[in-house]
Amino acid sequence: MIDREIASRLERITGVGKFRINESMAKHTTFRCGGNCDYFAAPSENWQVREIIEVCHEAGIPFCILGNGSNLLVSDKGYPGVMIHMGGSMSGCSVDEEQGVVRVKAGTMLAGMSRQLSRMGLADMTFASGIPGSFGGACVMNAGAYGGEMKQVLKDVTWLSEDGSIVTTPVEELGLGYRESIFKHSDKVILSGSLQLSRQDPQPLMDRIEELSRQRKEKQPLEYPSAGSTFKRPAGYFAGKLIQDSGLRGYQLGGAQVSEKHCGFVINKDHATATELYQLFCYIQDTVKERFGVALELEVQLAGEF
Repeated sequence: MIDREIASRLERITGVGKFRINESMAKHTTFRCGGNCDYFAAPSENWQVREIIEVCHEAGIPFCILGNGSNLLVSDKGYPGVMIHMGGSMSGCSVDEEQGVVRVKAGTMLAGMSRQLSRMGLADMTFASGIPGSFGGACVMNAGAYGGEMKQVLKDVTWLSEDGSIVTTPVEELGLGYRESIFKHSDKVILSGSLQLSRQDPQPLMDRIEELSRQRKEKQPLEYPSAGSTFKRPAGYFAGKLIQDSGLRGYQLGGAQVSEKHCGFVINKDHATATELYQLFCYIQDTVKERFGVALELEVQLAGEF
């Protein structure tokens, strides 16, 4: 339910054109489905992020940090709070080529940044060239692919604490593990961070990116809306292999389907609802648990009531 006073306060903070009510989240997530959020705010400065969150705390309404929406499923019932979109003006990076240090804003898209830095001869980020998320989201999840992960390249992260102060923490203190960090399941909001990269001839880096792109196109269902790998890799197993061996390749529930190309991906095959996707997640978890005794944990983040 929209509170006009709250909406007015949020619009004053973000400015005209940077705030909307009843915004469709299907436009902002790679699953391309889900209901509306009550409030949608797109800050341009760190102080705006802090003030938006202060309004949320004062009003007792939840907030969710949104990057590219590449790891998020929003309920068909919508999200009864504020989606804080860290993109646009909250993106960009600056490079100290001599030191190999890159300062990155939270909303910066990882894939584009990977290519940009590789063209400059700054190595170690080729693994991220196909990750569709933002820098902030990648730090939260310690995103990784093809043998690389964020903790290998991060120098530090600057974040907004629960009390409104801005803190910079070195990588060693971020609790980075497999899809884990101190930022998960907390109200800490990443604002920016630094990468420490080595120098290399750009051509081999770009060749590597093109090879990884070719592999993704061959092995992943990039032609359908999805959130990438649906489940975390359980210790000693591969989620996709467990799902395949459970006989679920191509299994479809409504418009949601286990990809026939890669069983680790649940895709929006045919105008799936968020409910259908969620029900398929649960069916996969139940089936794999019954068949192999392995509990699959969602990698996809849920927002709203399911």
